[in-house]
Amino acid sequence: MNSHTQACQAVKLFESTRVRSHGDAAQEKWYCSVVDVVQVLTDSIIPKRYWSDLRRKLEKESGQPYEEVVRLKMPAADGRLRETDAADVPTLLRLIQSNPSPKAEPFKRWQAKVGHERMQEMAGSAQSQDRARENWQKLGRSTKWIQQRMTGQETRKKLTDDWKESGVEKTDEFALLNHIIHQEWMGLSVQAHK
Repeated sequence: MNSHTQACQAVKLFESTRVRSHGDAAQEKWYCSVVDVVQVLTDSIIPKRYWSDLRRKLEKESGQPYEEVVRLKMPAADGRLRETDAADVPTLLRLIQSNPSPKAEPFKRWQAKVGHERMQEMAGSAQSQDRARENWQKLGRSTKWIQQRMTGQETRKKLTDDWKESGVEKTDEFALLNHIIHQEWMGLSVQAHK
């Protein structure tokens, strides 16, 4: 489970309040209803109005609208699919940071903690590996599975470093090489495997 999925799960389950979400397999992104998150964070009687006011305030402060906020059809209270503003996890976390509600503070503290941990990991790869090992143990992975995973990641890093040294620079070039390796290994394309 990647950090975006974990963040989305945390938002969806906050204080046992249902937050509508939508997974986009093609983009590999999760979107959550902004109005639902506003409701959770503010206890507003009219969360749509609160979101509208907050959005206007943010547009005024930053000089640009949140282009990452999209309109998606999600089930409404009456069970029918209706369009609602939705945001991917990075955008949602940014909106939470901007929310002045005291109920947003646990999320802000969590974001600061995760950000601090990532900065520490960037400073030392050994710490990053220890954290990954701990997370996998918490998920119930066996010691053998963890060792294989870490060996695979190290091999992968060496491979991509070799590609870079050979002049591979563009994202689409890496994607093509990954696709070829995956096809040979699994007998399936990356998309088919997903």
